[in-house]
Amino acid sequence: MVSLRTLIPLFLGGSTLCAASVRTPHEKIAPKVFIVSMFQPEAEAWWNIPEFNLLAHNISVPGLSPLYPEVHCTENHEICQLITGESEINAATTVTSVAFSPLFDLSQTYVFIAGIAGVNPKRVTLGSVTFARYAVQVALQYEIDIRELPSSYSTGYIPLGSDYPDQYPTSIYGTEVFEVNADLRSIAAGFALQANLSDSSAAKAYRAHYATESGEYKAATLAPGVVECDVATSDVYYSGNILGNAFENTTKLFTNGTGDYCASAQEDSATLEALLRSSAKKLTDFSRIIVMRTASDFDRPHPGEATTENLLYADAGGFEPAVENIYRAGILVVEGILKGWDSTFASGVKPRNYIGDIFGTLGGEPDFGPGRTQSLAGSGAFKKRNAGAGLGRRS
Repeated sequence: MVSLRTLIPLFLGGSTLCAASVRTPHEKIAPKVFIVSMFQPEAEAWWNIPEFNLLAHNISVPGLSPLYPEVHCTENHEICQLITGESEINAATTVTSVAFSPLFDLSQTYVFIAGIAGVNPKRVTLGSVTFARYAVQVALQYEIDIRELPSSYSTGYIPLGSDYPDQYPTSIYGTEVFEVNADLRSIAAGFALQANLSDSSAAKAYRAHYATESGEYKAATLAPGVVECDVATSDVYYSGNILGNAFENTTKLFTNGTGDYCASAQEDSATLEALLRSSAKKLTDFSRIIVMRTASDFDRPHPGEATTENLLYADAGGFEPAVENIYRAGILVVEGILKGWDSTFASGVKPRNYIGDIFGTLGGEPDFGPGRTQSLAGSGAFKKRNAGAGLGRRS
């Protein structure tokens, strides 16, 4: 059942303010937590809740989605929310517009990406809450239709600049992998562990189909929980064992065996690239990012089920619990940051792991990929690209 709070229209929330009327240039909005939602149901999970009113201020910001043109903030501006719109392009454009906006000071803000996702039944079940350390842009590869593949290939996805699926890409774009603060991730997961997570009878019935003698999908049969594992980004809403296994392997490959693929989303790598660029200019702090995704559906069918059935028709029962659990788990993360602001979060949670991209843009040496120097060489950063050679390598 959809919560009543999601049915209350946006126009009841609060005043709509023009950007120029919110603050003077010397009084920038400096939220402690900035929630990033991707589309309406994820956003509504935070509206009309008892803890705070996100719709007290609705601030027009140039560059936001025409569907979601406003940033929402509480009365004291401690908590704000943006809605990116779905897909990588929408996420990159929206987050860039806010991160570089003169209206905000986000240098000490915790950016809380909170959305739903498809999940790997080997690792997660419907309704669960996942927290990522790595976001991997798994579809940033060559692609051949599976029907035209040589028999020696297990997937139609081949890393750029390589000849086979198990080879690391030699043509580097820079958005292949992002790594966030692992200690902050664990703190956020610890807050979420206290949540009473939502479930549904339909989800319970559907996940039971994943019980097998091999136990490969044991995680899928369990009740919702909190899992620290990683997210794959792709604009393609994929489904099936072949693609699921392929991107599971891509996540391992691109992170040098460290990544643990459990969730799929369309926006996270784009959001993180925008935040990386703004962090490089000290406008945001990349060590203050939390990536949370709740499980709405499985990325592959259960044994005996057609992939088209799983993707298009099955009533998995996970969507409503996943949306509800954005709030149930997420509110504990937000409140945990606010309650611990003076003691812990104002000064930041110092990362003990590398954070950033494959290029080492924010400093340090990436713990994935071929190393900063080789990655920059693979990107063409040390020499001008030869257009003819670039076209030839598409074979």
